[in-house]
Amino acid sequence: MAEVRAATGPELSAADLYALLRLRVEVFVVEQECPYPELDGIDLLPGTRHLWLADGDTVLGCLRIIDDDGVARVGRVCTAAAARGTGAGVRLMAEALDVIGDAESVLSAQTYATGFYERFGYRAEGEPYDEDGIPHITMRRTAPSR
Repeated sequence: MAEVRAATGPELSAADLYALLRLRVEVFVVEQECPYPELDGIDLLPGTRHLWLADGDTVLGCLRIIDDDGVARVGRVCTAAAARGTGAGVRLMAEALDVIGDAESVLSAQTYATGFYERFGYRAEGEPYDEDGIPHITMRRTAPSR
């Protein structure tokens, strides 16, 4: 049975970090043919929170949440090819929103995935832009007014 796991940057074991990086490279660099600087210095920071769905030692999907000047930034959201269509991404995003709570959050969505993020309350803002050869758009989920 797959389980959601979580760790901050300093809490990640070398094996977990390797598994997360491996999946991200498999999806973004190999599958999407998008060479980009994956090792950006953010993964091991104390304020970075990683969430991943694992079935034993196999990572089915992952994402990370970083603090971007008081706004939670969700990034590096990906699902292994074999886990697509199983609800893995939905489970991870639901868990991310549990972590974020009512705080404002933002993400850079590949434009084809905007419908997925809209289900979680994110709304597109601004114009689409090119990021490493792939069309993206900024999406924001605002904090509820009190």
